[in-house]
Amino acid sequence: MALSIVKKGAGAAEVVAAALLLASGEIAQASSSFAPTSYIGGFDPELIWEVLIGGFVLASFTSAIALWATAMLRKQRRLQRRKNMLVDSVLNKLQQGVVIVDARNRLVFCNDRYLEMYGLQRSDAPYGIPGGDLLSLRRARGTLDVSNEEFLRNARMPEGYIGELPDGRFVQVKFSALANGGMISTHDDCTELRLLSKQLVTTKQFLESVIDNIPVCVAAKNIEDGRYILANRAFEKLSGMPRDRIIGATAEEIYSPRTATAVQDVDRLALDAGKKGFRTELTVEFGRRELVLETDRVVAYNDRNEPEFIIALFEDITDRQVLARELDKTRKFLELVVDNIPVGLTVQSTSSGRYLLANRGAEIILNRRREDAIGLTCGDIFNPKEARLIRERDELAVRKGDLMVEEHPISTRNGLRLFVTRRITVADEAGAESYLIKTHVDVTDRRQTEARMAHMAYHDGLTDLPNRTSFLKSLSQMIEACDAAVDEFAVLSVDLDGLSEINDVFGHAIGDQLLIEVASRIEQASQGGVVARLGGDEFGLLIDGPQPEAARRLAERVSKALARDFEIDGKTVRTGATTGIALFPRDGRDAASLLANASAALFRAKAHARGSIGLFAPEMDMQIRDRRALHQDLSNAIRNGELSLYYQPQAASKRQIGEGDIVGFEALARWRHPTRGFVPPGEFIPLAEESGLIVEIGEWILREACREAASWPKPLQIAVNLSPAQFLNTDLVATVHQVLVETGLQPGRLELEITEGVLIDDFDRGLALLRRLKTLGVRVSMDDFGSGYSSLTYLQAFPFDKIKIDRAFIMHLGRNVQSAAIVRAVIGLGHGLGVSLVAEGVETQEQLDFLVDEGCDAVQGYLIGMPAPIDQYPVLVGLAPSPDPMPARARQVS
Repeated sequence: MALSIVKKGAGAAEVVAAALLLASGEIAQASSSFAPTSYIGGFDPELIWEVLIGGFVLASFTSAIALWATAMLRKQRRLQRRKNMLVDSVLNKLQQGVVIVDARNRLVFCNDRYLEMYGLQRSDAPYGIPGGDLLSLRRARGTLDVSNEEFLRNARMPEGYIGELPDGRFVQVKFSALANGGMISTHDDCTELRLLSKQLVTTKQFLESVIDNIPVCVAAKNIEDGRYILANRAFEKLSGMPRDRIIGATAEEIYSPRTATAVQDVDRLALDAGKKGFRTELTVEFGRRELVLETDRVVAYNDRNEPEFIIALFEDITDRQVLARELDKTRKFLELVVDNIPVGLTVQSTSSGRYLLANRGAEIILNRRREDAIGLTCGDIFNPKEARLIRERDELAVRKGDLMVEEHPISTRNGLRLFVTRRITVADEAGAESYLIKTHVDVTDRRQTEARMAHMAYHDGLTDLPNRTSFLKSLSQMIEACDAAVDEFAVLSVDLDGLSEINDVFGHAIGDQLLIEVASRIEQASQGGVVARLGGDEFGLLIDGPQPEAARRLAERVSKALARDFEIDGKTVRTGATTGIALFPRDGRDAASLLANASAALFRAKAHARGSIGLFAPEMDMQIRDRRALHQDLSNAIRNGELSLYYQPQAASKRQIGEGDIVGFEALARWRHPTRGFVPPGEFIPLAEESGLIVEIGEWILREACREAASWPKPLQIAVNLSPAQFLNTDLVATVHQVLVETGLQPGRLELEITEGVLIDDFDRGLALLRRLKTLGVRVSMDDFGSGYSSLTYLQAFPFDKIKIDRAFIMHLGRNVQSAAIVRAVIGLGHGLGVSLVAEGVETQEQLDFLVDEGCDAVQGYLIGMPAPIDQYPVLVGLAPSPDPMPARARQVS
């Protein structure tokens, strides 16, 4: 029976039971057949044999079962390993990172994507590592920036934890509990999703902003319940109702019954029109106002092509009826304006060339009354030559069909004048007739003024000689024209001896007249050569020919010419000349080097003997080294507290100026060198600009001046000069704003003075910075107007608050007709532009009286007050009471 069970494939336990049953049965059978007579030596051999066979069979079956069970166990293990490998392969190929921990929070599994995502190696995450250690490792590697507790708490939330990796990617982590008490976490790279979400939010905000800023009223409502779901800012403004009252309300809830009925009727008509849209006029009551609106309504359909929304665009056209009634009045007004605009305006027929319209301003070029010009042609009005030229330009403008601007002379009853003519063709509404519209602006005076200012840009305002800029340009051109192998020429730097003493003894007026006479004599001595005033009492000359003989002869002629006495205003004035010479190509091959070496030779000659002539020598480089040493000292001047500010008062223009007329101060930098004493600003300011230190010094001046002005009880203006270098090398607007915030000075009290160099170097950038400065609330003035080019274009491009007239023109008032004419023209120009004027260098009552008569707004100079530390002006700034109840002239305070 046991064998049959085995043969039928019973289970292992049943096989073992059958074997045991078989063995026990045979033993029992053997016991029942036991007889004393069959024992051999006390045992029955047959019985022993049967027991042995039964035991062997039992052992064989037991062994077979053990082998079979082992084979089955191995098969199960192989299947489990294959299953684990399959699971690992699948999990490792997931785009998400996966981590599994057991109930004790020890690592059971993490896939390759998890390791790659956080820059880990497989060895960094061994089986059984605590989860907290794995998070600490990530924090050390910079891929986790929160604590373990915060990370686990957020990751268990439904939305999970979103962290940012160092490379800018974002990862979303979510935890899920397992049945065995463990936890599985997924790590999903959601960078692209976040970017898309951000773009979606940005796009939504953009669209909402666009709709909200459309100048036409926009509204939308649900068709199903008639409630508004959108209303832009223009709708709010027109209706006078806040948006939160409109959104979600129906027409009945926000309008009067009559208006609500009208709105609903228009909505029904729009639905009937369908996708065609519907346009009409609608009368709407907003409170006590009754407006006529022109509305466009469009029906929006959903994806099932069912009408879902009504979008309404409307604008207030109430005034159109008023405009229609006043059309005739407006037409007459426009005709009056056209007839009286200060520009010549004409309209001609392009087909016949006859004048159809001419305003009063065009009479100057038509040489007749405008009524008499109607119906005439160019040939009827101008001389044959001018008529032919004008007709050719007119025909070119008609063919071009675009705006054409040109400048040309036209003969008038006042003589030949220069006009800027603009031509453009237009067609009538039907396109049947074309007209040529021309405007004519007389720019004769403007061009003459610009020519004078262009001349001033390259000429000295006092002597009318070429200035340093012009001299360097001529020097560069001469170098380019020379062959360094065979050609040679000399640069002479001539210094006038004793000018400062003459100014001290006789006054600046005599000194200036002396400079004019000296310039004339040097020009005569140069015999047609290049002569320039380089600045102050220094002149520059160029001479070609055999060198240095030609240069020495010229220097001697100049010295001889200046050795003769000068008779000025009944006074005998004596002076002389000291000359430094540099030779091309021996002493330099560029303009800057030659002029610098000539100046070095001049410096050596002055040190040797006044009136001498010096040739440049290499040892003169000591002067250059001294200049470099001065530059090094200047770089430490701020840190060592060697720089200070002097303040010169500015006053309203009156014949008698008192304390109450002071309107502000200009801050001026002074340098007291520890060994050299006071270094003149004319020496260290150019050095600072050349080296770039002016940026640091300029910021110090600005901060110190604003700090000082903020402490004055009287809210006077404070003027600070800005260098072009500050516009090029710093964020000037941010610096000014920071200084105003730090010092507490009101922006309207700060006046920034610039020269035209700011705009000449980079017009667009300089103009943009000036406009940004104006937005801070500070005032901007053009300094030294007339000393450089000072193009009218700059005054037109930027609304300056003030123009400062250069002292070179003020000092000759009353003695020089040209200076008076220029000052008068500048004052008229400033007032025409709505800009206030300040005259610099006012030193005499005669100058002040002239400026008062001409309407100059403010004055500055030694007559008003000398530059001095602010503690010398305590009364003017309100830090001390006035010692005299009567107004005292500011210039008496020194």
